[in-house]
Amino acid sequence: MAYKYIDNYREQGARKKLVEVLRKKGIEDENVLTAIGSMQRHYFFDETFWNQAYKDIAFPIGAGQTISQPYTVAYQTELLHIRKDDKVLEIGTGCGYQTCILMKLGAKVYTIERQKTLYEHTKQVLPYLGYKPNFFLGDGSRGIAGHAPYNKIIVTAGAPTVPEELLKQLAIGGIIVIPVGDESQQKMVTILKTGEHDYEKHVLDTFRFVPLKGENAW
Repeated sequence: MAYKYIDNYREQGARKKLVEVLRKKGIEDENVLTAIGSMQRHYFFDETFWNQAYKDIAFPIGAGQTISQPYTVAYQTELLHIRKDDKVLEIGTGCGYQTCILMKLGAKVYTIERQKTLYEHTKQVLPYLGYKPNFFLGDGSRGIAGHAPYNKIIVTAGAPTVPEELLKQLAIGGIIVIPVGDESQQKMVTILKTGEHDYEKHVLDTFRFVPLKGENAW
């Protein structure tokens, strides 16, 4: 596999340009920008499509899923306010790019994927790249109750509502970032858990994600 993982001046330069694009689009957290700028996104693409890796676009990764647009990754990550050693639940592992960004920021990541082919591929690739999150195969809309509570929860698929099960698994003082809407477009929603049954909710910009599938979703 090693032949694939080459990072030369061309890719490094493309990442610098991508960071400037994200900065101009409003991403302000320098830690997030540094993580994006140091993460080899082309590793998650077939070599045939490396020229697409540092464009600010989503791209198909198989199983009806996509690798998210870098701006979307940066936007959601910035909203999480990751601190070192935060325990983070990621709903929708996908190819693992978002997972790696979270880990670069010092998070301890528990990530769940419902598509078995993606799960098996990513579980093999990420450790090879030096990233070892806690992988789970299953229904992300139910969370991973056995390892709760979490300081942060990020959902990388569009949900019809905020699953109650995820709110229960969020620690007091914790944040969940989730796109909520119909299957064509969603509003990014952040929820701060201020007490056992108390929440502070903010509805932000419009995005388009693949739908969240599961018992507490579509």
